[in-house]
Amino acid sequence: SRFIVFDRAGQIVSMAQKEHRQIYPQPGWVEHDPIEILHNVNEVTGAALAKAGLNAGDLAAIGITNQRETTVLWDKATGKPVHNALVWMDTRTDALVSSFAKFGGKDRFRAQTGLPLTTYFSGLKLRWLLDQLPEARTRAENGDLLFGTMDSWLIWHLTGGTRGGRHITDVTNASRTQLMNLATCQWDEDILEAFAIPKACLPQIVPSSQIYGEVTTVPLRGTPIAGILGDQQAALVGQTCFVPGEAKNTYGTGSFLLMNTGRKIVPSQAGLLTTVAYQFGDESPCYALEGSIAITGALVQWLRDNLNLIEKSADIEPLAASVEDNGGVYIAPAFSGLYAPYWKDDARGVIVGLTRYANRAHIARAALESAAFQVRDVVEAMQTDSGIELKALRVDGGMVCNNLLMQFQSDMLAAPVVRPRITETT
Repeated sequence: SRFIVFDRAGQIVSMAQKEHRQIYPQPGWVEHDPIEILHNVNEVTGAALAKAGLNAGDLAAIGITNQRETTVLWDKATGKPVHNALVWMDTRTDALVSSFAKFGGKDRFRAQTGLPLTTYFSGLKLRWLLDQLPEARTRAENGDLLFGTMDSWLIWHLTGGTRGGRHITDVTNASRTQLMNLATCQWDEDILEAFAIPKACLPQIVPSSQIYGEVTTVPLRGTPIAGILGDQQAALVGQTCFVPGEAKNTYGTGSFLLMNTGRKIVPSQAGLLTTVAYQFGDESPCYALEGSIAITGALVQWLRDNLNLIEKSADIEPLAASVEDNGGVYIAPAFSGLYAPYWKDDARGVIVGLTRYANRAHIARAALESAAFQVRDVVEAMQTDSGIELKALRVDGGMVCNNLLMQFQSDMLAAPVVRPRITETT
């Protein structure tokens, strides 16, 4: 969780952040504790304000951006989650995906939602919770359980929680549930019926920018909430990609390349996603093509936490730079399957090319290069779908401070990679 205070010129005044636990109950399953995230948000908010000597009255408004598909189901009466959040990269819905794909294939709902059937999106994660938790379906049908992505969870609590908190989500997050119709920007009744999702538990879909209400809790009491965007759409807006054809790539846990397609919904023929880019106020929504890559920065975390190859993430660059090349080592980090443009849920990670010559530095370099190779695949798919040759790639996210990776990415694309002054545009 991260809280950043910006001035009117867009410069950072203060920032605080805190990692939360990654919970792995079994292979392929990834969970977060929603209560821990809520506490962390309040903690980093207070820390950032204190660091700059500010209080809630000094803020014009706040906006919320979040990992999009991560799914929370909570009790309306108590405000407590009934299960840990199912994270976007969690693959436990693979059997549901296969079941629905038997009739109409993986593109069965693509025309309405812009998305293929895969474990990635929220709708089937919610279906899994409703199926697996005792009495969850009945309680959801009665409106006693509420569903949301992390934006909905936070806003409901910040605006009053059990005392009238607003149950909302914006169009960009809703478009990642596979339950929203792209053309109408409303919940699709036919898909709700197919997935057996009760509408009573769903949040109201709202634009990405308007005044939704005021925070009722410290340390932000009285501050208006004026914006909601899924993290990758937030980066598109932060990189000012407002003209059709403009694109950005974010290097985070995964990597996400989005290209603005304007008011036009562009169906993908090359394995990409069609999604909502943003909707400002009462204006018509703008759309985007997206190439989603599950694992890039998470591979560095895996080398750090699971293999103890490095002590901290920043150590990856000097280690990788200590050798001239990857020594013939290549990594396909399909920890959660392969996302765009392949969409293979059953793929799993491999390290190939190992010889006695290879050492930890070659593995580190291969890890960085794997990010660039995956991004190149998505760029090529994006150019096929859009018919637009990418003149330059705007980049952001935690990995863009890695000069070795950025240069290798530029080499792979044969195009400039443009890094902004403020890299955390999500």
